[in-house]
Amino acid sequence: MALDEALLEWHSRGEIGPVLRFYEWEPAALSIGYFQKVEKEIDLEAVEKHGLGFVRRPTGGRGVLHEHELTYSVIVTEDYPGMPETVTEAYRVISGGVLQGFRNLGLHAEFSVPVTEEQNNDLKKPKSAVCFDAPSWYELVVEGKKVAGSAQTRQKGVILQHGAILLGLDEEKLISLFKFDSEESRERMRRSLPEKAVAVDRLTDREISMEECVGAFAKGFEAALEIELHPLELSPEQLLFVKEIEQRKYANKDWTFKM
Repeated sequence: MALDEALLEWHSRGEIGPVLRFYEWEPAALSIGYFQKVEKEIDLEAVEKHGLGFVRRPTGGRGVLHEHELTYSVIVTEDYPGMPETVTEAYRVISGGVLQGFRNLGLHAEFSVPVTEEQNNDLKKPKSAVCFDAPSWYELVVEGKKVAGSAQTRQKGVILQHGAILLGLDEEKLISLFKFDSEESRERMRRSLPEKAVAVDRLTDREISMEECVGAFAKGFEAALEIELHPLELSPEQLLFVKEIEQRKYANKDWTFKM
């Protein structure tokens, strides 16, 4: 999270261009959205029991278990050529790279576009703190089931979009990390989650490596956004700046438990 914030800062100053970043988490971790309330929504004993990291994102959205998945972040100015002004349409443009990435893997993914009043109400007032409980605008679904989630923030004229691409999903572990109003609510989530979310490993018989996955989505972004990607290497000074943000903010309980 500190590195993503640093990339946003450097891009806002014009020191670097737009960035597409892919990463995994070690140890596996639960990240929560900027507006989530830890005490109300998260079972910290379960987080500790599973040996998970725990961090609050600068982006919105709900809780994500970063375990069997590929995380991406996109950092780009709001006035980038062809970038829509509205948040919803910016999701559509940026997530086009994710859509093409799934197709590069031979998977027929589609954009989620809520059409019923119930679906729109679910977006305004989520029924749970679990990200993969329901798709939002222009998130990716396969056969109606969410396979990738995303969240945004806009700071200093720059868009930061986070996304999680599910390669595998441990439903029991995921559900155990959240608090519910009642055991009946937890059981409803347990029954309904397999109908609402699906991971890549359940969509194909062949094994897809992380290397193949990164390549497919990198090419997907290049094709969808009509860009050419180049490696970005950080200097020792830049890495020190990232460490300072980590210690001051994302490793600080005042940030993590601020709500």
